[in-house]
Amino acid sequence: MLLTGAAGGVGGFLRQGLPALGWRLRCLDLRTPGGVDGDGPDDGLEWITGDITDPGLLAEAMDAVDAVVHLAGIPGETDFLTLLHTNIDGSYQVFEAARRAGVRRVVYASSNHAVGRHRAGPVLDGAARVRPDSLYGVTKAFGEALGSYYADRYGMAVACVRIGSCFERPTTLRHLATWLSPGDAVRLVDALLGAPGLRYATVNGVSANTRGWWELDSARALGYRPAEDAEEYAKELLVTHGELAPDDPDAVFVGGSLAVGL
Repeated sequence: MLLTGAAGGVGGFLRQGLPALGWRLRCLDLRTPGGVDGDGPDDGLEWITGDITDPGLLAEAMDAVDAVVHLAGIPGETDFLTLLHTNIDGSYQVFEAARRAGVRRVVYASSNHAVGRHRAGPVLDGAARVRPDSLYGVTKAFGEALGSYYADRYGMAVACVRIGSCFERPTTLRHLATWLSPGDAVRLVDALLGAPGLRYATVNGVSANTRGWWELDSARALGYRPAEDAEEYAKELLVTHGELAPDDPDAVFVGGSLAVGL
């Protein structure tokens, strides 16, 4: 299995968790964590370094691969040309290289910011229409559309995960609704890599949070079994931060402050 963006935060969680579930990983990123001059870390994994817009590099990376988890990308709002290079052209190059190599399954890391202009609070379906809150969100919506195209045109199995807030632990009140724990990130990707009958799906990437805004039935139907809940951290966060004001962007929009350009 090829893991793009393997040196990033979510990539690190998957590198630690997926091999124990039987997945053999090939890691791709611009650089390796702790590596010098292209030398990989001492983690026992195969590493390839380079830009995902390089077709030759991707052809090498896709060799003998049966699935791709595509995390690589700019992880937040910035100028459009930067987003265009990595999140739009890069995602196209990854899907196209997968097609050329005969890879049959892609798990694409979308984002809650692809639907960030929806109101927070009401339960949001995993198949909710795109309502980007930023140009970053637009690029993630593009990736979802690209996945749908490759599923319909070429018969690839594609799952797009609208990731909430994937960190070691929640650190803001918004995270009580949007947190995806490292362990649940591994469980979700493992389920999507093995789900029988997958053609194309968008699912919400969150843990089983008591205060969650997003449904998990569509992900559970594909085998996801979340085991963690941000509520464990609620008391501590409420003591530190107090309740959110009703007009706080983090309480109003799925995408939080990014939906109002803060």
